[in-house]
Amino acid sequence: MTNDADTDSAAAAEPDGADRAASSPRQPRRFDPDRKQRIIEACLDVIAERGVRGTSHRVVAAAANVPLGSMTYHFDGMDDLLHQTFDQYAQQCIDRFAARMAAATTPDEACEQIARHIESDLLGTQRDLTINLEFYTLAARDPSYRDVTDRWMAASRAELERFFDAPTAMLMDAMIEGMSLHRALDDVPRDAQTLRDGFRRIAGLS
Repeated sequence: MTNDADTDSAAAAEPDGADRAASSPRQPRRFDPDRKQRIIEACLDVIAERGVRGTSHRVVAAAANVPLGSMTYHFDGMDDLLHQTFDQYAQQCIDRFAARMAAATTPDEACEQIARHIESDLLGTQRDLTINLEFYTLAARDPSYRDVTDRWMAASRAELERFFDAPTAMLMDAMIEGMSLHRALDDVPRDAQTLRDGFRRIAGLS
């Protein structure tokens, strides 16, 4: 039988809930500054594999290995995730094209760099091809993505206009888009010289 003194002594010896919480080591919060970027990169991978229609918060979170709650923390819904993802992808393409064109000093060299851009940058991998086509389809259906396409086309034409007048630059930009689509979906052997000759014709170099 335990007397009151023993009970009081035991209660005094055992810390209450607040004291136990204070004395327990606190788990440090995980520091993950790259989480948002990892989600965007995973979103691109999911789009390449499943298409926009097969892309969801749950699928992207699993691909990025992040908690599902991170999706709504970093992005204001699925449209915001897709918009930021395609905006970043467009900027990567803009930067690659600018780097290509930086290597050119004459209109003829510019035509060569444009051809290389199509062959290596736009159609270098099946992943890039699929992402490009998915983005074009989405922007065609949803005007809210047109700010990304407008910025992308304006940047491309600015690079082209360093070597060609505005009407020629517009035609060459249209040929870049058209040739990318045709060569992506055409099973015939790719004739590299025909591609280069086409740009030189538009530029009035041949």
